[in-house]
Amino acid sequence: MHVRVTFVAAARSSSLLAERFQDDRPLDQAGWDEVQRAAGHLVPLAAAELRYCSPTPRSRATGDALGYAPLVQLALRDCDMGRWRGFTLGEAMAREPSAVDAWLADPRSTPHGGESLASFISRVGGWLETRPVEDGSRVVAVAEPSVVRAALVYALRAQPSSYWNIDVRPLSTVTLAGRDGRWNLRLEQGASRG
Repeated sequence: MHVRVTFVAAARSSSLLAERFQDDRPLDQAGWDEVQRAAGHLVPLAAAELRYCSPTPRSRATGDALGYAPLVQLALRDCDMGRWRGFTLGEAMAREPSAVDAWLADPRSTPHGGESLASFISRVGGWLETRPVEDGSRVVAVAEPSVVRAALVYALRAQPSSYWNIDVRPLSTVTLAGRDGRWNLRLEQGASRG
């Protein structure tokens, strides 16, 4: 069995410096404008047999604006950041610097009272492994950048600490091809998707 899962990072709802943990804000005007500029490249992904999205307003809006009519998947929700929900990294660091340091250093830590990075990666990986598809199926999933990073770490069997070294920009895409714990990162040229 072989499946191709293309992740599309949700458009933004704020500047990158103002990104908040578990940000539930809708798309801002800049995000809507980005979707319109990228539509020509991303709309063809709507041909995928299965279309999903994270439960955040910006993921749903991005998928809808691209014509995907995605099905919300709770497993693709952002990492549960406990009492840091809604904070920027800078705000969390100002309030609890040693807790943030511990969280960044140990992927199993939960100083915020939420979900560990390791558990988050495992949850997203579990979703990836359980797609009910036929051989050769194509899946598209609009997700928060953090979810895309977690999927890449899982698929590549990388150390959880490598999560911090992956930069996922709004409306960027990445395809994972494989099945049953054997995934390959597939880089494709824009117009040659098929």
